[in-house]
This record gives sequence, structure tokens and C-alpha cells, in this order.
Amino acid sequence: MTDRIVSWHCNPSVPRFTPPPGAVDAHCHVFGPMAQFPFSPKAKYLPEDAGPNMLFALRDRLGFSRNVIVQASCHGTDNAATLNAIAKSNGRARGVAVVDPAISDAELEKLHEGGIRGVRFNFLKRLVDNAPKDKFLEVAHRIQPFGWHVVVYFEAAILEEMRPFLNAIPTLIVIDHMGRPDVSQGPDGADMRAFRSLLDSREDIWTKVTCPDRLDPHGPPWDDFACAVAPLVADYQDRVLWGTDWPHPNMEKATPDDGALVDIIPRIAPTADLQRKLLIDNPMRLYWPEETKSSS
Repeated sequence: MTDRIVSWHCNPSVPRFTPPPGAVDAHCHVFGPMAQFPFSPKAKYLPEDAGPNMLFALRDRLGFSRNVIVQASCHGTDNAATLNAIAKSNGRARGVAVVDPAISDAELEKLHEGGIRGVRFNFLKRLVDNAPKDKFLEVAHRIQPFGWHVVVYFEAAILEEMRPFLNAIPTLIVIDHMGRPDVSQGPDGADMRAFRSLLDSREDIWTKVTCPDRLDPHGPPWDDFACAVAPLVADYQDRVLWGTDWPHPNMEKATPDDGALVDIIPRIAPTADLQRKLLIDNPMRLYWPEETKSSS
């Protein structure tokens, strides 16, 4: 694997929708720069550099105020690139790490000091070779004292298989991209019903209502996604997050326009109150709780 790929739009449109002041892009990534932060030898893809300067320029272009940077699988368990981006954000970014289960308590402390507020467990076989649930549960218990949460990424086909593991996690859980349901089934389809059952099983399971470009097989303007997801946002409005997923790992053959992605927001959260919860209140409670407490 030597050819580096570009998976992001080089000139995204300015969205028609203006996010409310203080809005958070709660799911994005950075790639490298490779010369400073080499990619993992186990990486399943080799992207071109998409560093913090590019991320923050996009943030400003789209009208957001803050970012939550999720460790990309191409960097493995070396979170240096994510920590570098957080450090360059002037307090306007926090992060979600991917860690080796053997990580020391001192290393966890350093991640916390660097702005990490969660840890991600990835169960997509095309991205990771090994996902040891027993070791992940040990990590979940060890991060509890830091007040972190667990982010879990899986596909709808293994949701039932995942239930015992999810039930055993002792922290708040955030499910990436709603567990990748088939949104063409509609809001009452089997995948969405199963996902709602999961949300109903615990009040501390949240989700990211993200990635129409990945989930809607019919493509822009992602009508199936909007139809399937809007009722979910309305019914679980205090437990939903939104993000661009920039720079869109593995989407080089169907690169989305980030401005168009932002324009999906009023279609899944049509009121100002829902938009504020989705873009400000919920991510601030999770990633900047100290500011939320001081302002209440």
C-alpha cells in the first residue's frame, strides 16, 4: 500500500444553514501530517495529510466553533496526531482516543491532560484486525475515574451480538453513526427499530446522527437519511450528537461536499431547540462539562 488517497472535498460549499453560535462538530479526524506523525503499519488505508490547519479552516468555513477529534484508525493507538490538533485549537477541541489495552494509568492521565474525553472501540473488520471485548471492558472500567465515555463503532448486522458487551460497559456510551442502519428501510425499518431498542435499554446510550454519505445508498440530497433519522433526533433529543466526519476516511470514491452535509442538519433537527441540543448542549455536556457547570 503506497498510493496515498484524498477522501475530502477540496472546495466545499458554504452551507445555506447557519449553525447557532457555539456549535460543535462532534465527529471529525486528522490525518498526520505523516512526516511528523507516521501512520500505523497496520493501517488499512494511507491518506494524504489532513492536519489541524485544514480542519480548523473547514470549521470556520462551515460556521462551527469547536471540534471533537476522533482518533482515526490509520493512526492506530498512537494518539499523537490527535493530541497535536487539540493542542493547536486554543481550547476549541477535545478528543476521543484509541488505546492499547495495556496502556498505563500514567499514559491515560497524559491523554486526559491533553484533552481526551473518551475512548473508541472499533468493530469494523475492514478497519481493524482484532477487537478483544474482554480487554476493551477492562479499559472501560479504567477510564471511569476520568469521567470519560466509550464510543463504539459497529455495523447493524452485529447489533444483537454486541448487546451483552454494550450492557457490560460501565460508562456512558456513544454509538458512532447509529450503528450504520440501512436508512432506506425508513424510520420504522428493522434496523432502526433494533437501534431504538438499544437506546431504550439504557438512558446513558447516546448516538451520532451522522454520515448520510455513508448510510444513504441513493446519495445526495440524502432524502432516505433525513426521513429515517429525523424521528430519532426528536425522540432522543438529549442523547444525539452531530459531526462532519471530515476528512471522510475511505470515501475517496464518493467524496461528500461538507457544506451539503451541514445542510442536512435542519432536515433532521427542524427546530431551533433541537438544533441547539444537537449542536451545542449535548456535546458541551459531554466534552466541556466544566464550562456547562460554570454557566448553569
